[in-house]
Amino acid sequence: MLTFEQKQAIIEEFPQLTKKEISLKRLNYHFEESLYEKTIVVEKLHPNGNGFVFIGDLLKYEKEATDKGLVNIRDYSAEALREIIGDSIDYLSEEFDDEPVIEVWSDRMQTKLELVYDNRVWNIYHKENLEESFGTREAAVDYLREEGFRPAK
Repeated sequence: MLTFEQKQAIIEEFPQLTKKEISLKRLNYHFEESLYEKTIVVEKLHPNGNGFVFIGDLLKYEKEATDKGLVNIRDYSAEALREIIGDSIDYLSEEFDDEPVIEVWSDRMQTKLELVYDNRVWNIYHKENLEESFGTREAAVDYLREEGFRPAK
């Protein structure tokens, strides 16, 4: 587990974050350029190493996140901490695209599925039915390939 000081040093590698001291010697780090009302990326970083990173509704972290979109970083490695902070900043600085990205995939039986990127989520549809949702394109493509699908021509 990283120490408080190690986590603080990693967080401060992100120049777009502003440190603010709060009660009990805890720290918050704000992303002032957030496109949304939410600006806190790192919340309640405590001298005991506990703390949270805001990731909103990113499916990539859905198993770890609270219902408020926070992930506890107590046991995070340096690499994982850098990744989640970067994802949080990207999340808060990304505008929703009105036009979804749609890709058609098919298998040997000519069954067609649509891979749709919409509102930060990669969804797989069979006709009008949602089959699966993924936080990353890579995870969605891995699933499709495992199920025998390839990009349609």
